[in-house]
Amino acid sequence: MEDVFHGKRCLITGGLGFIGSNLAHRLVGLGARVHLVDSLVEGHGGNSFNLAGIAASVDVTVADIGDAIQMRPVVAGQDYIFNLAGQVSHIDSMRDPLQDLDINARAPLALLEVCREVNPDAVIVYTSTRQLYGKPAYLPVDERHPIRPVDVNGVSNVAGEMFHLLYHDVYGLKTVSLRLTNTYGPRMLLHHNRQGFLAWFVRQALERGTISLFGDGGQRRDLNEVEDALDALLLAASTPACLGHAFNLGHPEVVSLKQIALALAELAPGLTVECVPWPEEKKRIDIGDYFADFSAFRQATGWSPKVGLKDGLARMLAYYDIHRAEYFPEPHRGLRILP
Repeated sequence: MEDVFHGKRCLITGGLGFIGSNLAHRLVGLGARVHLVDSLVEGHGGNSFNLAGIAASVDVTVADIGDAIQMRPVVAGQDYIFNLAGQVSHIDSMRDPLQDLDINARAPLALLEVCREVNPDAVIVYTSTRQLYGKPAYLPVDERHPIRPVDVNGVSNVAGEMFHLLYHDVYGLKTVSLRLTNTYGPRMLLHHNRQGFLAWFVRQALERGTISLFGDGGQRRDLNEVEDALDALLLAASTPACLGHAFNLGHPEVVSLKQIALALAELAPGLTVECVPWPEEKKRIDIGDYFADFSAFRQATGWSPKVGLKDGLARMLAYYDIHRAEYFPEPHRGLRILP
């Protein structure tokens, strides 16, 4: 894979966030020329410390990807565009649905229009979500499963993904969509609990607090450690057979939320685990069990996750043990901003 990306120009939207910054580290290591765009919306996860060690090797533009004037010069000339920008909180999407629609549907469409105008030959990898399936009708969930989201965030992401696939079919843009499952690892936002359960579980582990499981904690999930997700993003970008398609990611290790909490308790003695009643606003949009059939992507690319849950959680805890001051709270410093 080093030969594929060495010397190539790679743009990452949402580049100061969790997955985007990890991807930036990987691409810099592969010899790519990396440009990051992030809007640095408060509470969305953009953190300049995520670039520690590579800040001098990347360019950063603070911009909204929906702003065509700012994005045209950034998009022009890029070989690969990893479109990771988005609002990922399900609860926030229900509290402010129009903002979620703007960030997750209108902005990606505006970016695609810019790509069509100034760089129609770039390969564009879009990160979608398993949330678009809603409550599974059967397990494991494959790509033929009905699309029926249970929250506004899921609907907005359906639109974002469909725009990418439409622009492939109608305009010939080189797009591919990956439907990510729960992704975790270093550089994840930890200072509130609105962007998924696992980051908040890890924060409680670091503080030797209490993980509160809703109901009995029996809901099952598959999870991808971020390094496995990065492998998938790079394979999707470099495999022509993927273009024009949407693929599930997943993991063969399926665990309950309670099992995840107890695994963290083993790694962080002093952490406690309790079961509590469901909050009504979360119960309304809970999907129950979810785990994916990712065989289509495996067949197309050879991808299969390598990192098991306990090893991934241990790596994540070790990272924050060293760098917790940079994530509680979230700083924005040390950026090299381009006009």
